Amino acid sequence: MGSEHQIAFFQRELAGRNTQRRVAAAKGLGKVGRREHAWVLAELAGDPVPQVREAAAIGLGRLGVPEAGQKVLPLLMGDMDPWVRRRASLAAIHLELHGDGIVRAFAELLNDPEYHVRINALVGLTALGVPGDVPALVGLLGDPDGAVWGRARSLIYDLRDDPAVKAEVTRTARHGDGAARIEALTLLPRRCTERLLDSLLAGLRDPSPDVRIGVARRLSGVETPQTRDALAAALDAEQSAAVAARLLGMLEQPGDQRLIGPARRWLRDPVAGPAAAHTLGEVDTGTAVEHLRGVIADTAVPGPTRAAAAKAIGECGRWDAVWLLLPLLDDPDTDVQAGAVDGLGAAVYNGLRLWERWPVTRVLVARLTAEPSTAWRTGYALIGLPDALPALRRLADSAEEGEVRAAVLPLLVPEDLDGPGHGNYGAEEDVRRLVRGLDDPQEPVRYSAAHALKQWLEVGFALPPDRDALHERLTALASDPSPRLRQAVAAVLQALADPGGPN
Repeated sequence: MGSEHQIAFFQRELAGRNTQRRVAAAKGLGKVGRREHAWVLAELAGDPVPQVREAAAIGLGRLGVPEAGQKVLPLLMGDMDPWVRRRASLAAIHLELHGDGIVRAFAELLNDPEYHVRINALVGLTALGVPGDVPALVGLLGDPDGAVWGRARSLIYDLRDDPAVKAEVTRTARHGDGAARIEALTLLPRRCTERLLDSLLAGLRDPSPDVRIGVARRLSGVETPQTRDALAAALDAEQSAAVAARLLGMLEQPGDQRLIGPARRWLRDPVAGPAAAHTLGEVDTGTAVEHLRGVIADTAVPGPTRAAAAKAIGECGRWDAVWLLLPLLDDPDTDVQAGAVDGLGAAVYNGLRLWERWPVTRVLVARLTAEPSTAWRTGYALIGLPDALPALRRLADSAEEGEVRAAVLPLLVPEDLDGPGHGNYGAEEDVRRLVRGLDDPQEPVRYSAAHALKQWLEVGFALPPDRDALHERLTALASDPSPRLRQAVAAVLQALADPGGPN
């Protein structure tokens, strides 16, 4: 509360003719005035100068007298001047005004041309827990400003059990325009999909690519012949690469030769190409694989598409897959190299032929040290390849790069004991390597060692004789600054303490 002479000064200034001084006086009175001065500011709501009306709204919000603003602030919220509407709506929020008049005022602001005002309207209605104008609220799901449609979505979700809101969201999901329809589709629970099916299938022909993508996303998981035929027809007619990529991903199915034509059509497109390559890999017929071979050999095709084709070739596992992929590890495009590694990893997972094991082992192990930044990806490709164990052990002992040591340690433990070469695992020296990894200066290596130790216990291998020392080291690591390391260590300690465990 200000001194009497300050308040008197501001009141004299309000009676003057200088606009800037009156504006400053209204704001100042809002800071230092008393409760009774709120009605002085309320009288300024009819002032002909918009800056003065704006200052009056600011002052009312500052003074904190709801009774004084209950009637005038809704009027100011409908002012012709956007700054007056903005300040008045903020004041109404600060004063926590309520009642039908305030709700109507906020509801009208949902369609305001100024996005700050629309935000204020949503904040005010959220505080009141009411939708205001339901069609206008749901329409804001298509607002171009993220702060607006995000708040609208949040309020709609809060009011999802309101019958009027639910009905309008459903109507918008069926017949709405653009972004509003997309967001409405995401708001409705999955159980509503069947009721929306006819409008969703029609939506595959919507003029907006974004709507078509949203509709397709909503149709994912609807496994009926009618839906699949509609998606296939939409893919045949599709002109947007982004939509085609979505449809290809949804339709991919082992052996479905109908997809070869559409996939081939989009195979060299920079956007849809990777999805087309993946689809051909899923089809996995001679014709489909032949198209994939052509893609990896064509350096004019974008790298991500060649990478997806390389991975698909490895997954298909034809007789020449390994020999097609190995040269790609030297491709100048790093995306293609990564795709070749993934393809070789798929071939390893599916089982290499006897004469393929050594060439694949040699190049992947060499890549670990040649490309340390991609060691995790290369290590993932080596999972289940016991032929690599001697080289991996040497790297665990001597690799200078922490990324390599971190990638190698988990490879000393099999995922299970049913895979090929499981008798090569479980050596005492390997578990000692894992224990030493707990003392590595780099956190990724320590985390990797702890994770591998947990897997070691789960497959039933024996721990080293100095179990007490291991427990002491793990206990110390349980307070490590790294959250993920603490979590991994806790899992190992739990496994050690489990009386039903193998050890």
